Amino acid sequence: MPRLNEYGQEESATLLDEGREKVRRVWDGFIDFALQGNILEIAFGLIIASIFTSLVSSFVSDIILPPLSVILPMNRNLEEKFAVLRKGPHYKELGGYNTLKLAQEDGAVVMAYGVFLNKLVNFIGVGFALYGLAGMYQWLSHDPIIKHTTKCRYCRKSISEKAKRCVNCTSWLDGREERLHGL
Repeated sequence: MPRLNEYGQEESATLLDEGREKVRRVWDGFIDFALQGNILEIAFGLIIASIFTSLVSSFVSDIILPPLSVILPMNRNLEEKFAVLRKGPHYKELGGYNTLKLAQEDGAVVMAYGVFLNKLVNFIGVGFALYGLAGMYQWLSHDPIIKHTTKCRYCRKSISEKAKRCVNCTSWLDGREERLHGL
């Protein structure tokens, strides 16, 4: 069995101290990174966005879609609309499928178009709500979030409507091109 020399204890203590110092530096670096202002702002924004999305999703599915299912020729919620592509083994015994869950439990291949339409309406609802919030913020703070664009008449790329020169083709948009070339 190998023996430690008389300096072995000191060397291992030094190595442990160095290891502790490295772990402390890594931990301090992580804490500095995690508590930066930008990281906290992003985390706060993501949490608010998640809550806002669930709120708008609930508004669309619980407030908007039920009246639509009454107005349009639907006899139940939009999420329950489906089409059977291939019947399951117990289709005849069940007398057809009344719900999407029943069809899926029987092993039928279904196209749940109602779920897709519900998510599509949610997406449109979230989009309009965000557009409304951005417009309200822009109106209150005079800080342009919604940037209005126009197409360059030379290269047809989108540019700011306030631009005097196209950033893509560098053409002047105030008429200098026509005056220079006699167009």
